[in-house]
Amino acid sequence: QVQLEESGGGTVQAGGSLRLSCVASGNTNGANSMGWFRRAPGKAREAVAAIDRGGSDTYADPVKGRFTISKDNAKNTLYLQMNSLKPEDTAMYYCAAGGRTSFSALLRTYTYNSWGQGTQVTVSS
Repeated sequence: QVQLEESGGGTVQAGGSLRLSCVASGNTNGANSMGWFRRAPGKAREAVAAIDRGGSDTYADPVKGRFTISKDNAKNTLYLQMNSLKPEDTAMYYCAAGGRTSFSALLRTYTYNSWGQGTQVTVSS
């Protein structure tokens, strides 16, 4: 099992930027897929971005061109750089880790078996 701890959330004005971090510990060798998900109040959890062990990344349509996922394997840390933030990006953001999967499944919840506690992002208009 992988333990995940997110940080970097906060309140920012629309158009601003934030960078989220997620530090992984435990059996990190099993974290072949890593992703960011979010849940807004009253809405279902949705995928944001994901990256596989080889560094190939994918994004949900609402964040394409604004968010960038990256990782530092030496630090066991996953990042999410969020630019041009909008009020609709307000949500609790979760880091997730899972095993090897197909590229098309990277944004699927079922790929992931370890989840962090989340970090709140609030974008004011």
